[in-house]
Amino acid sequence: MSQAPMSDVTSDDKLWAMLAYLPIVWPIPAIIVMFMEDKKNRPYVKFNAVQSIATGIAIYILTAVTLGCGGILFLAMFWWAYQAYQGQDVRIPVISDFIRNQGWA
Repeated sequence: MSQAPMSDVTSDDKLWAMLAYLPIVWPIPAIIVMFMEDKKNRPYVKFNAVQSIATGIAIYILTAVTLGCGGILFLAMFWWAYQAYQGQDVRIPVISDFIRNQGWA
């Protein structure tokens, strides 16, 4: 995926990708996406859902270790939600590459 919005990404895809990152409801929408056949077959939605889950787990671990770093990443999830809603490729250092290398999305 590139930074430019993808042409085959629908507004529904963008909505589900955004919901996956929102800290208010996290991780519920991301988990729902993984059980919905029509959503998990959409590469944009699946990637953002898996990345959201991995990032959320990392944030909880960082928050347990150091409150400041985890708090900043918690706020960053709002920015990632906005980027996903715009149809952009959400690139999270370390996590994005890890997910792609593992073949999870």
